[in-house]
This record gives sequence, C-alpha cells and structure tokens, in this order.
Amino acid sequence: MKTGHVALNVTDLARSTAFYREVFGLEVLAERTEGDQRFALLGDDGALTLALWQQSAGAFPTGRPGLHHLSFEVADIAAVREAEAVLRGLGVTFAYDGIVPHGEGASSGGVFFTDPDGVRLEIYAPSGADTAPAPTPGSPTCGFF
Repeated sequence: MKTGHVALNVTDLARSTAFYREVFGLEVLAERTEGDQRFALLGDDGALTLALWQQSAGAFPTGRPGLHHLSFEVADIAAVREAEAVLRGLGVTFAYDGIVPHGEGASSGGVFFTDPDGVRLEIYAPSGADTAPAPTPGSPTCGFF
C-alpha cells in the first residue's frame, strides 16, 4: 500500500493553489474557481499529488485530533535548500531556524513550516542535514514541539 494523494480543505483556493505550485512546483491538473464547489487538483507529470477544496474557514486546528503534518521527501539537501529559498521569498514562518536534522545524531532532516491556512509541512532529504544541531533534544523534530 502507498499513499495516493492528499486532500486539504483551504480557505482561499487561489492563494493555496499559488502557494503549493510555487513551493512544490506542482501543475494544475483540473480546477473549478467559480461557484460553490471550488477545487484544484495539483500534480506532477499528470499524476495527482494534492487536492485543494475551498470548504473551510479559520485556521488549521493543531490542538485537535487529526492530521499532524504533511511531509515531502526530496532527492537531496540541495533540493531542501532550494525549497527553503522559495519559502523565505514567500515570507513563510518556519518552526525552526533553517534546515535541521530529524533528531539528535540524524543525518536526515529539512525545513518545517506552515501553509497559508496553518497546516504544518515538512520538506526533507534522507541525508545531509547533520550540519546543524537538533532543535528539540530527546524528541523528533517533526513533532513541531
């Protein structure tokens, strides 16, 4: 079994579509931007990766049961650095300062941030993040502690 695609409720379809396209380089596979049933299906090479549904108000409730965060693996730490530069250009707030390892002694790691609706996100590489100290000693970085 593997994950097929992720679907998120968003408050502003145009804003979220632009964000995910800019950060992840996704293409719009299908969309409806008018009327009561607004959505965008985003993907890569024609394969659906992310569905956005304009069906919510407010911000993502991190203190409630449900989704904790979404994690996206990239090929290497250079790709994480490229994503970090894009995110900084967008004025995104990071959970930690820059690229950090997943934990003490880990080589894997990346950047941790939120989307425009407050959904916690991670872009990481399997190795190369061990140049910085782990920000949460004794706990996984992806815990967003």
